[in-house]
Amino acid sequence: MNSALKINDQAVENLTEVQLTGKKSQKNKKVKNKKLQIGSQDTNSQNGSQSDEKLALRQTTGSSSKKKLTNKFYEKELARLQTELVKLQYWVKHQGLRVAIIFEGRDAAGKGGAIKRVTEYLNPRGCRVVALGTPSDVEKTQWYFQRYVAHLPAAGEIVLFDRSWYNRAGVERVMGFCTEEQYQEFMQSCPEFERMLARAGIVLLKYWFSVSDDEQERRFQARMKDPATRWKLSPMDVDARDKWEEYSKAKDATLAHTNIPEAPWFTVEADEKKQARLNLISHILSKIQYLDITPEAFQLPPRKPATGYVRPPINEQFFVPQVY
Repeated sequence: MNSALKINDQAVENLTEVQLTGKKSQKNKKVKNKKLQIGSQDTNSQNGSQSDEKLALRQTTGSSSKKKLTNKFYEKELARLQTELVKLQYWVKHQGLRVAIIFEGRDAAGKGGAIKRVTEYLNPRGCRVVALGTPSDVEKTQWYFQRYVAHLPAAGEIVLFDRSWYNRAGVERVMGFCTEEQYQEFMQSCPEFERMLARAGIVLLKYWFSVSDDEQERRFQARMKDPATRWKLSPMDVDARDKWEEYSKAKDATLAHTNIPEAPWFTVEADEKKQARLNLISHILSKIQYLDITPEAFQLPPRKPATGYVRPPINEQFFVPQVY
């Protein structure tokens, strides 16, 4: 594995003084401090682990069980992980891999924000987000998975599904948008559908963003107060506030029926958005082995000299007013 993809973690453990006692009287002996080193480990399997340095950069707020990352550490670590995502995309394109990542979870669980951080520096020609709306009258008559199949990745592509075919087991089930027969058919067909994708060579990662009742309510209230994010709170979201337990039952049933070895579910604890984003990206990087084949930087050649072309008068153009 390329050295750029490996991290050398060192831990120093000081052994305290040990007193040796026995049946016969003996004098106390001191044991010198020793240093133990832990060898290097592969980045792809260790991205999600926290080093002592990372833990030191955390600051505790509120109860001892609830911790937040400092902004400085978060920005630094996010930049590092996003650089690794760029390396991953180079590898996906080079190898012709097909990667599909599903983002599911309750409303206001942080799926959209996580997707933005994943795609921020990736080439949009090889990475796209699929967020389908309500099915049309024609789509309602099709095979249920049909409209999603059209958006599956081609060779060298990464596709992120902001909600997916699991709508049937979630919102459609809870809000009564599908029949019992349609729901049962989905539960039976979905594992086979995903096994088919796996046999076709598609890398399928499924993430469920888990948020607490109190945190979801806090985010709903924040969206309502902010005109810039109020559009995120749809009438259906408001109705769903009274169906917390129904959504819990639907989630538990979904994970129980569709958590298969070929495409297991991974739950993202999402009450703390920053930690959730870092944990998610770290886990994605750990699930796909890749090499660093980022092109080397090169020296740009000097610009060619002007040939004497005379441009038209500047007053013939329309300009955006300089308000700022």
